[in-house]
Amino acid sequence: MTTPPTDRFHEEQATYTVRGSDKPDLEAGVAAIRNVLRTLPVRPGVYRMLDAKGDVLYVGKARALKNRVINYTQVTRLSKRLQRMVAQTRDMLIVTTNTEAEALLLEAQLIKRYRPPYNVLLRDDKSFPFILLREDHAFPRAQLHRGVRRAKGQYYGPFASAGSVRTTLTALQKLFLLRSCTDSFFANRARPCLLYQIKRCSAPCVERIDQAGYAELIEDAKDFLGGRSTRVQERLGRLMAEAAENMDFELAAVYRDRLRALTYVQGTQTIYAEGLGDADIFALACKGGTMCIQAFFIRGGQNWGHRSFFPAHTNDVPEDEVLTAFLTQFYEEVPAPKTILLDRELAEAALLAEAFSARAERRVSLRLPQRGDHAKMIRQAKRNAEEALDRRLAETSTQHQNLRGLAELFGLPEPPQRIEVYDNSHVMGTNAVGAMIVAGPEGFRKNSYRKFNIKREETAPGDDFAMMREVLSRRFARLEKEDPDRTKGDWPDLLLIDGGKGQLSSVLEVMEDAGVHDIPVVGISKGPDRDAGREVFHLPGGREATLPPNNPVLFYLQRLRDEAHRFAIGAHRQKRAKSMAASPLDEVPGIGPSRKRALLMHFGTGKAVKGAALEDLEKAPGISKAMARGIYDYFHPRG
Repeated sequence: MTTPPTDRFHEEQATYTVRGSDKPDLEAGVAAIRNVLRTLPVRPGVYRMLDAKGDVLYVGKARALKNRVINYTQVTRLSKRLQRMVAQTRDMLIVTTNTEAEALLLEAQLIKRYRPPYNVLLRDDKSFPFILLREDHAFPRAQLHRGVRRAKGQYYGPFASAGSVRTTLTALQKLFLLRSCTDSFFANRARPCLLYQIKRCSAPCVERIDQAGYAELIEDAKDFLGGRSTRVQERLGRLMAEAAENMDFELAAVYRDRLRALTYVQGTQTIYAEGLGDADIFALACKGGTMCIQAFFIRGGQNWGHRSFFPAHTNDVPEDEVLTAFLTQFYEEVPAPKTILLDRELAEAALLAEAFSARAERRVSLRLPQRGDHAKMIRQAKRNAEEALDRRLAETSTQHQNLRGLAELFGLPEPPQRIEVYDNSHVMGTNAVGAMIVAGPEGFRKNSYRKFNIKREETAPGDDFAMMREVLSRRFARLEKEDPDRTKGDWPDLLLIDGGKGQLSSVLEVMEDAGVHDIPVVGISKGPDRDAGREVFHLPGGREATLPPNNPVLFYLQRLRDEAHRFAIGAHRQKRAKSMAASPLDEVPGIGPSRKRALLMHFGTGKAVKGAALEDLEKAPGISKAMARGIYDYFHPRG
C-alpha cells in the first residue's frame, strides 16, 4: 500500500497550551482553540485536539484550516459530543498539506495511530487476509497472508475472512494442482505426499512436473484469480480434446475433472458480479443509535465474501459522515479497487475518489447504482446490513443482561465493562504458557488477548499455582507501568481465574504484593465430578456460590472460561509445535539458514551433526575447516 511521502506534510506544534486543571472546562477549551486560530493558515491540513496530558482527543481535516477550526469556538452550534470534546481540549497540533486529498489520507493515518475517543473508528481485530503467490521460488506456493506485504510475489484480495481464503486455496489445489507445503517440507521430500495421490498437487518436490509445466499452472491460477477464468476454461477444454484425440483417456479424464471443478467454482462465486471486475460494495444500516456497515468484496467478477462492521463512537454523528470516515480508514488498510459501489450519495465522494486514486496510482470511482444487477447487489448488501444489525442488537441486549446478572451474583457495584479471564496450559510442565482473554459489553475483545510464556526460574515446571502467580504479577506490573492513573481503560473490573481455591489464593497474594485491593477476583472450578453445569465460584474469604444448571449467567461464565481454555491450549500447541521443529543447530554461533540447510542435507538430522567427527564436518559442502572446528567444539566442549 502506497503511503504519502512525509515531506509533503509540515507539522507545526501550537504552543498555546492553557495551563491549569485537567478537568473539563468549556471556557478553557475555547480559549485554547482561539489562541491557535491567531496563527492558523487558510490552507488544507489536519488538526489534532489534545487534552491536558497531551493525549489525542480528535483528528480532523479541512480544506481551509482556519475556517474549519473557528467553528469549534461557536459553542452553541456544536452537538453535545463536540461540546464535551472542546471542554477537554487544552492544545492543538497542526499539520499543513498541499491538497485536501492529502489531508484526507493523513487524517486516516493519524486516526489509525492514535484511536482518538471522539473520532468514528473502524473497529476490527485483525488485518484482512490475502492470497499470496510467491515469486522467490522455482515452484511458487499459494498461501494465506496477513499483515505487511514484504514477501516478493502477487497478492490477491482482500478476502472477507480466512475461511474465504481457505476455500479459494482448496479450489486452486483442485484446479491447478499447486503445492501448499512449506519450503522446508518441499526440500526434504523423497516421494509424493497424499495430496498428489488425491489429485490436489502436481508433486514438483519429486519432479513429477518440470519447472516449465508448473509455470503454466501458475499462469492459469493468476488468470483465475484475476477474473479471466474463461481463458482457463477454454485452455482446459482444448487440452482435454487433444488428449482424447491422442487416445490418452487417462489424461483427458484429469482435464475433465479440473474443468468440472472450475465450472462448479464459477457457479458458486459469481453472484450478480459478472462484468463488475474489481469492486467493493458498501451499505449502511442504523437502528437505536447503533450502525452496521456491510461490505462485499468482488475481485475479477468473483464474490470473495462479505463482512459486517460496527464502527465505534457513532453517537450523534450523521450516517453519511460515519460512512465517509469508515471508507477513509478502511482503505488505509487495503488497496482500493477500481470501483466502489455505495448505497447513498456522499458529500465528499469526489474528494474520496481523488484521495483513493492518488494512493492507488490509478483511477478509483465511487458510484450509486440506480438499476440493473449492480443495484440488486446494493439492495442485497443493505438487507444483510439490516439483518446483521438486528442480530447485533439482540446479542447486545442479552450481553447487558448477563453483565447485570454477573454484578448481582458477585456483589459488584455496577456491571463490569472489562472482564479478564486467565488460564494456564502445559503438558507435564513443558511448553507452559499463560493466557488472558478480555470481554466486555460488546463481547470478546480479541485484540486485547495476551499470551505469557512461563519463563521465571523460580516457577517450577508443572506448578499451576506458581504459573498463575507469574502471569498475574507480570500483568499488574505492566499495568502499573503503562497506565498508573487508570485512564486508558486497560484495568479490569473483574478477574476470573480458571481454577479453585489454590489458584485464587495465588492471585490474591499477587494483588496484595502489587497493592491492588479494589478489583474483584473469582475462581471457577468444575465442581463435583468435574461436570459442566455444576461449577463452583470461589470468592475471597472462603465464600462460594453456585447457580442453577439452566441459568443464563452460568452459561455466560462457561463461555468465558471455555474461551480462555481454548486460547491457552492454542498458545500451548503453537509453542509445542515450534519446539518440536527446533534443531540443535539453531543455537550454534555462525550457523545461519543456508549453512544449517547444507548440514542437514549432508548429515540428514541435527542429531547426526551433533555426533559427527571433526573430519566428517570438514567434508560437508560450504563448511570451512574453521567453521567445522567451531561446530565440533560447540557440541564437544573441552575439559
